[in-house]
Amino acid sequence: MSAPLLVPRISLQHLRTSVQLNAHLQALRNANLRTSVRYASGKSIGDKRERDQPKKKRKTRTVFKQSDLKNALQFSLCDAMRYIQAFEVGRPPNSPKYDLAVRLRTIKNGPTVRNRLRLPHAVDTSIRICVICPPDSKHAEAAKKAGASIVGEETVFDAVKEGRIEFDRCICHIESTGKMNKAGLGRILGPRGLMPSAKFGTIVKDVGSGVKGLIGGSEYRERNGVLRMAIGQLGFTPEEVQTNIKAFMSEVKKDIALLSDRINKEIHEVVLSSTNAPGFTLNGDFRSPDSPPTKDLSLM
Repeated sequence: MSAPLLVPRISLQHLRTSVQLNAHLQALRNANLRTSVRYASGKSIGDKRERDQPKKKRKTRTVFKQSDLKNALQFSLCDAMRYIQAFEVGRPPNSPKYDLAVRLRTIKNGPTVRNRLRLPHAVDTSIRICVICPPDSKHAEAAKKAGASIVGEETVFDAVKEGRIEFDRCICHIESTGKMNKAGLGRILGPRGLMPSAKFGTIVKDVGSGVKGLIGGSEYRERNGVLRMAIGQLGFTPEEVQTNIKAFMSEVKKDIALLSDRINKEIHEVVLSSTNAPGFTLNGDFRSPDSPPTKDLSLM
């Protein structure tokens, strides 16, 4: 015999409560109060459409961001040199270098400034120069007399392919250009900035003059809107540093003027630093009323 079916007793009070609850929920729906229920992201039920929409991509910056110089500390050249020398105390005067950074207002992914300059007061004269030319020719003799460290053709090609790059600059005589290209040195020397190129004046007819132009010369190249160049040794006088800065800035302005008219580049900031010192923004003045005598800033 099966067990009797148990039916829960529902009182009239329970029925009234259930009816009231349903009526209350219906009133909430009608009043559109469901928006008070929110997701963990902070979006409500009513914002579901907005929440499901794909996020808008942030606009990429088309120009390099530069700092505002209105409230920035700026220094005269003599004051900047004085503070930099305080950071370089105890170091030999010809070891640390004054470095100049020129920040440009320019667009990203545009043409860049790149050139070579022989400063009035050479910063580094210990540069090793390689000359690609026939080893037994008059060009080889002229290159050696001018101060080239390595001269030759096949010996240079073999050394580069083996990874023995024992030079800091490389120039090529115009008659040896074909052999150099056939040797395939571009993939090795190109990434290092050592591949001779007619565009940058390192494929020449007169190798003697080319070597003399490289000794004491320096390259500068724009990276991320900034041009950097060693502008002097720590032992240079303020007048020597000033002369080098003027020569460098004049050359940079010429390079900018040679670019297309549609490309707008402007000098935003000039910063002087050294090997171990921070950067000091220059205000364009040579010295201030509080600057020490220039003879006190010469360490040589």
